[in-house]
Amino acid sequence: MTTFQYLKGLIMYKPFRYFINALAWTIIYLAPIAPGLITKTFFDTLTGNATLKFGVWGLIALLIGAALGRILLIIIGFITDVHFRFRMGMLLRRNLLEHVLKQPGAQAIPVSPGEAISHFRDDVDQSEEAASWSVDVFGMTVFALVSGYILIRIDAQMTLLVFMPIVIVITAAQLATVRLQKYRAASRESTSKVTGEISEMFGNVQAIQVAGAEKRVMERFHSFGDQRRKAMLKDRLMSELLDSVFSNSVNLGTGLLLLLAGTKMRAGTFTVGDLALFVYYLTFVTQFITNVGKFITYFKQMSVSLERLTFLLQGASAKVLTMVKPLYLKTERVEVKDPEKNQEKDHEQDQEHDSVVAPPLQRLEVNGLSYTYPDTGRGIADIHFAMQRGSFTVITGTIGSGKTTLVRSLLGLLPKESGTIAWNGVPVEDPGTFFTPPQSAYTAQVPRLYSDTLRNNILLGQAEQGDSLQQALNAAVLEFDVAQLPGGLDTVIGPRGVKLSGGQAQRTAAARMLVRDAELYVFDDLSSALDVETEQKLWERMFQRRSDATCLVVSHRKTALTRADHIIVMKDGRIEAEGTSEELLRHSSTFRELWYGDDRKA
Repeated sequence: MTTFQYLKGLIMYKPFRYFINALAWTIIYLAPIAPGLITKTFFDTLTGNATLKFGVWGLIALLIGAALGRILLIIIGFITDVHFRFRMGMLLRRNLLEHVLKQPGAQAIPVSPGEAISHFRDDVDQSEEAASWSVDVFGMTVFALVSGYILIRIDAQMTLLVFMPIVIVITAAQLATVRLQKYRAASRESTSKVTGEISEMFGNVQAIQVAGAEKRVMERFHSFGDQRRKAMLKDRLMSELLDSVFSNSVNLGTGLLLLLAGTKMRAGTFTVGDLALFVYYLTFVTQFITNVGKFITYFKQMSVSLERLTFLLQGASAKVLTMVKPLYLKTERVEVKDPEKNQEKDHEQDQEHDSVVAPPLQRLEVNGLSYTYPDTGRGIADIHFAMQRGSFTVITGTIGSGKTTLVRSLLGLLPKESGTIAWNGVPVEDPGTFFTPPQSAYTAQVPRLYSDTLRNNILLGQAEQGDSLQQALNAAVLEFDVAQLPGGLDTVIGPRGVKLSGGQAQRTAAARMLVRDAELYVFDDLSSALDVETEQKLWERMFQRRSDATCLVVSHRKTALTRADHIIVMKDGRIEAEGTSEELLRHSSTFRELWYGDDRKA
């Protein structure tokens, strides 16, 4: 994708909003035309050369009205600009984050988290800036054409003699933007290294202390910081130099005007009002040339941002960045009784709702589901199974057999290569957006907890309704643990939940899932850090709370296997056997090894 195609893709995301924004700012930039003509008439009135008779006070009133009108127009322009440009930024971040989250864990981002944050923040902002400045360039080009026509009609020779040198000076300055682009890219790269190093330091404090490597780590950090200082200094100096040239070009033009106007005024071909009009328009015409230069600079910097953002896609097409997707800026929900009809609704209606609520789950069917990790060639292939409402299905198998991959592919966390998933017989086109509450709730193999209160870790922004939180704590067998914490639910559990035990962290993740009523609950090896008694309580309370709950569980524990209505045994990415525990004990050697494995070790 070229930079122009990238810019066009951003503009065409919301073409109507872009048109409204461009129209608003074109009117804003055209607004000085009227004050300039009023100023000319004002001075001509004072010297007795005016052709229009408004009177001095009438002209002053017109100038004040024009100024107030322009202020109002600018307010409207900022509103239209904010609504357009921030949607662009949200679209880029949404698409980029969606792509990253669908990649296998080890391949999600090819850089450190700190560098990734720099991509998400700085490069997206730079793309916004370039698209937003395209509006300014269009508006000021219209102003330049209109004002140029007016000035040429007054004195074509004066217009050319004054504006041509300015154009040449600013154009020459624009040639330096190539070097500015190089400095800006180096500055971004060095900033990414610094933020990445900070992230790595914070994430590995204990390892650094144990190895006694504090001095070496700080020396490395100082080295990156010094590189960043030098790169940013060059970037800033070049930017200031160009800004100085652009801003002082107005003074150059004013000086030329004063030198040339005297002769023409003595000859009677140039009035004081004409001089005032030239000086007044000079500022805005120079600003037009400057803004064109800035847009060219931003456009070049946009190409750097596009390259950096594309790098995060790891081989995927850059078109992923500008794919039109709903942002869900509204909070209303709509219940769709017929999913097929919902697929026919236009895209604009999709954007008006937070999510689609599917009918209650009666049967979930998976046919031919496959996914292969690009680097290893491992994964799952040709997976077929079905689940009925209220069933308890367990996926089991040895390490590396594809259990987690199957679950993540089903939920859309990995992009399936082939196969279909049907909810009550209706194909699920986009599992990643469909399998979310209230359709399904999921807890991963490794709980992701934040340095926040236990309450906020469970709710994750969801409003606390009635006793739903207490019910979730009870179902997750967590109420006793909460009572022992110093602050109860308001206890801050530390980064990654370090203040909790492994079992408490897993049950916190379970409570997070259970507080969200869903049709399908997916547990990925939830009970690995739980004792047998706690695990039994969890499953019992789970079905006491929701007798019709449909569960898909990854586990090798006897507690879960004994309770299961249906067991799927995975081996080498395929389903080796299916059935109840009794049936599998008779027919599956792999299952027997899993079943008796703990006993043999004991």
